[in-house]
Amino acid sequence: MKMTFIDVFVMLYSIHNKLIITSQEDNMAKMMGPRFKMCRSLGINVVGHPKAMDRATSTNSRAGKKLSDYGTQLLEKQRLRAYYGVLEKQFAKYVNKALSAGSNPGPIFLSSLERRFDNMVYRMGFARSIRQARQMVNHGHFLVNGKKVDRPSYSIKVGDVISLREKSRDLSIIKDNLENPSFDLPYIQVDVEKREGTLIRMPERSELPIEINEQLIIEYYSR
Repeated sequence: MKMTFIDVFVMLYSIHNKLIITSQEDNMAKMMGPRFKMCRSLGINVVGHPKAMDRATSTNSRAGKKLSDYGTQLLEKQRLRAYYGVLEKQFAKYVNKALSAGSNPGPIFLSSLERRFDNMVYRMGFARSIRQARQMVNHGHFLVNGKKVDRPSYSIKVGDVISLREKSRDLSIIKDNLENPSFDLPYIQVDVEKREGTLIRMPERSELPIEINEQLIIEYYSR
């Protein structure tokens, strides 16, 4: 069938719109919006960059804005999701699993989030951000106890050793990151020369480098 100019235009326009929508959905799914803008919106530095809140004002951040009880709970949930870069469905699974475990679920689901593979790579200093850590894991740069693991949500256990694959050991970006670590946490041991890190014990709640009231999140999911 012969296509007219209008037919071709409509088809190309449709494809263009579809690509835009798909790109937006992908960015939302991967939480890939502007990092500093997200921090200002949440009213807290969830990315660890020293300049993340430099442009925060009373009009573009949460500072000074009153919220209902529900709004406060929702905001705290969004903050914690942003800290770990976890999607809603997966985040809810962590919380509900902790709730079903019995008393004091807050520290339980925080520990589960903290021990995610991508987060451990970030905390150990291999990456400068949780986004970069997740990308490195997805690209298969790391081993866990000598075996390749490329699933960011993989749960690291006490005693697990995270190391770089042989072909990734000399990557300049990882070398630079290890030489300028963002964290010094008592539950993690890092050997820069060997390019490996170990979770030596379970993290205690007071040691987690996050500013969160997890009880508000428990209340949100207990409604």
